[in-house]
Amino acid sequence: MDPFQQILKSTLARTDDAPQAVKPQALLEAELKPRIAHIAVDDFLSLAKARRTIYTLGKDLPIAEDNVVEIIKEAIRQAPSAFNSQSSRALILLGKEHDRFWEMVRDQLRKVIPAESFHATSDKLDGFAAAAGSVLFFEDQEVVTHLQRQYIAYADNFPVWSEQSSGIAQYAVWLALAEKSIGTNLQHYNPLIDLDVRAAWQIPESWKLRAEMNFGSIVAAADEKSYIDDDKRFIVAR
Repeated sequence: MDPFQQILKSTLARTDDAPQAVKPQALLEAELKPRIAHIAVDDFLSLAKARRTIYTLGKDLPIAEDNVVEIIKEAIRQAPSAFNSQSSRALILLGKEHDRFWEMVRDQLRKVIPAESFHATSDKLDGFAAAAGSVLFFEDQEVVTHLQRQYIAYADNFPVWSEQSSGIAQYAVWLALAEKSIGTNLQHYNPLIDLDVRAAWQIPESWKLRAEMNFGSIVAAADEKSYIDDDKRFIVAR
């Protein structure tokens, strides 16, 4: 079956199972207008410019921990994913659990880095541990595998789209925290720490660790950011 016919057939099947009344266009526009009225392009671009990698973080969050947790959850909920697969998962660590995680990383790195040069690595990890918390981003491979079986024509693409979904979720959380003046930095110590993390927090076998994001109060601002020339980065065709 043609892949587009496959998608159409699946979509029609889902529609048949759960029919929904079609709303008049005027009603749809009326419902949508309140949601978008306060959104301006300049607001988003200003926020995107404010989002930076902050390495010097502290534990004094500008808002309550529970609010931070809800912001992280909502950012991931609203992040788009291929076929609305919602494959992104997260482990949110605060306080002692955050410290515990970075000690796990330290223990694993000590096994692979020569002792005479480990001090530099240890200092770097101290900086990460100084943050208020961390978000560990996972992708649920059970979701990916299910989609591969359901849409065979696109089987090779679903792992790629899963990675893209994870990146979007990470960026969404990064922006959401930046909007609250919470600094973040993104790290990648997977797969070195995967087994320890799974055992410590009973992570499902199907969750694949993709990145680790620290967050906290901004103790020192990021350095000025430089940009490559537009002519090396963009092509505009009319």
